[in-house]
Amino acid sequence: MFDSRGDQPSSSELLSTRTGSDLELQIIHYPHPTLRHVSKPLKRVDAEVRAYASQMFDLMYQHEGVGLAANQVNLPYRLFVINATGDPEQKDAQGVFINPVLSRGKTQVAGDEGCLSIPGISASVSRHETVTLQAYNLAGEEVTVELSGFVARVVQHEVDHLDGRLFIDRLSTTQMAEVRDALEEFEIEFSSMRDRGEMPTDDQVAARLAELEQLRT
Repeated sequence: MFDSRGDQPSSSELLSTRTGSDLELQIIHYPHPTLRHVSKPLKRVDAEVRAYASQMFDLMYQHEGVGLAANQVNLPYRLFVINATGDPEQKDAQGVFINPVLSRGKTQVAGDEGCLSIPGISASVSRHETVTLQAYNLAGEEVTVELSGFVARVVQHEVDHLDGRLFIDRLSTTQMAEVRDALEEFEIEFSSMRDRGEMPTDDQVAARLAELEQLRT
């Protein structure tokens, strides 16, 4: 269980919350090292974490996604947001899940997947057709839900992110060969940004993540 601080906002308030200057989140792209960081469980959820979740929804909709994990916005926390409809007007489909645990996966099925952190690349990935998700919401309440179909796929994709795993890690050798050139373009651009001083070093990234973890994990 974690400590949930302060009054809880409504879903509409959640989507408009903005506090502090440290909240300008951006989606990071492969091969940024935070995407390989194994996220730590949150022990404390405060107004700033709720504002993080708000911005994550905004970014997800802006980039036409259906899910976004904290790793993808350079945060080290076990937190993700989803809306399997992709429609910001469908508030009932929104979910914020903290410290998620998946179990009871059944029946592997293949389906096309992409990722906001590797834009422009997609491939067929095998996932469980049904899963059980246990997590906490922003109010600190434990929830358990049985999921199937597309929403189950989205949740599995996001939990993979929290474990430092990308959907490309699940591809066959043949599939990887098909996307290798595109991945190399991301790698070259990332290296060039570092050469220009526009991207922190691995040590700097690790130090920042450790500092954030000390605050809430």
